[in-house]
Amino acid sequence: MMRALLHDESGFIVSAELVLIATILVIGLIVGLSSIQHAVVAELNDVGDAIGQLNQSYWFTGFSSEKSFTGGGGGNNLKAYTRGSAFDDEVDDCDNDQCDIACDVPVNEGPKNI
Repeated sequence: MMRALLHDESGFIVSAELVLIATILVIGLIVGLSSIQHAVVAELNDVGDAIGQLNQSYWFTGFSSEKSFTGGGGGNNLKAYTRGSAFDDEVDDCDNDQCDIACDVPVNEGPKNI
């Protein structure tokens, strides 16, 4: 019985076909996921460019208020004052794809210190 079981090759072809089909599916998944990755990176790059194009400049004027005295030898005194402010949006380093991904050259590992 053991000899018959040892020499039995029933189902061998079926399992070999399943391994081949599984291998082809995995290779196809890798190619498909790589295409999805490139598409997502391109869309996120577009979103980054759109955010970089936003003009973030602003300004607002100041405010002042004077207290006036009526009668009795006084003039006008400053009651409250707030200065205005302004910000001018400059071009950033990486606006509109001006930055490149820089890869450094490989460096050998140094000696280990314990």
